[in-house]
Amino acid sequence: MILINLLPHREERRRRRKQAFFVGLGLAAAAGVAVVAGWWAVLQQLTEQQQARNGFLTAEIRKLEAQIKDIANLRAEIEGLKARQRAVEDLQTDRNVPVYLLNELAQRTPEGAYLTAIRQSGNTVAVSGRAQTNERVSEMLRNTLHGAQWIERPELVEIKAATPSAANAREAARDQRRLYDFSMRVYLKRPQPAEPATPPATRQPARAATKR
Repeated sequence: MILINLLPHREERRRRRKQAFFVGLGLAAAAGVAVVAGWWAVLQQLTEQQQARNGFLTAEIRKLEAQIKDIANLRAEIEGLKARQRAVEDLQTDRNVPVYLLNELAQRTPEGAYLTAIRQSGNTVAVSGRAQTNERVSEMLRNTLHGAQWIERPELVEIKAATPSAANAREAARDQRRLYDFSMRVYLKRPQPAEPATPPATRQPARAATKR
């Protein structure tokens, strides 16, 4: 017996294909929306974590800025204390400068010369005196130039033959000696503090090799 299908099977097949296509399209759209939503959630979480890190870093930076400010204030206070200490030390040294100056000039003045006037103006000291010969003045200049602790840069201003007074004219003629008046200029200096001596290197005791 032969069976003949008289139903519109082509339209039915086309309808099923179209339905399957729309179902697949809907599933693809739903999958795409789910992927986008998941990625958006991940981005939001990463953004929140980064914002939390930024907030933590900002708070730590503020703490460090406060600490740096405190350190700067401490350094300023330390520098102020050092400046006050230097000022006190300078004042203490300045009180003793005339004593050191007179002692230094007494040590640098050679035999055969003596000083008649000393005038200080700031760091400049004008010295006047009288010597038996020019060599005595040169010797005093050399003594002041080398080895002086409180004075430096001696400069000879003037040297000339001394004019004896009327009372001493006879003695000058009798002794046949001519004195010389001189004036010089020196400058005060502060001695440099001595560097601490480095301790000698410790020597390791030599170990004698014992033979058995």
